[in-house]
Amino acid sequence: MSGERVDLRERTKALALRVIRLYSALPRREEARVIGRQILRSGTSVGANFREAYRARSDAEFIAKLGDCVKELDETDYWLCLLIEAGIIPAERLAPLQDECNQLIAILTTITKNIKARQ
Repeated sequence: MSGERVDLRERTKALALRVIRLYSALPRREEARVIGRQILRSGTSVGANFREAYRARSDAEFIAKLGDCVKELDETDYWLCLLIEAGIIPAERLAPLQDECNQLIAILTTITKNIKARQ
């Protein structure tokens, strides 16, 4: 598990950096900036929450923090969908970022299920 946690710390930080770059590249239209601020908040908090999970003192605390990560990933995906459906950014440009969100959700959900099953 330790190797997974370290890898996921880097992966969630990389996600945050991608979200920061996305925010910087958004059009200067008001609706893009409003959605951009939301995605900036949710997309960067995933890594911060995972760092907290990494330092958890118990399985229960770890699971709770992973739940926060999944919630923020799902919210990030929601804002990405809005950017696409509002015609602000083409779907093909955001597909890799959406894929990463979905992969991370699947990984964190699996880790949570495995820990719960072990208990």
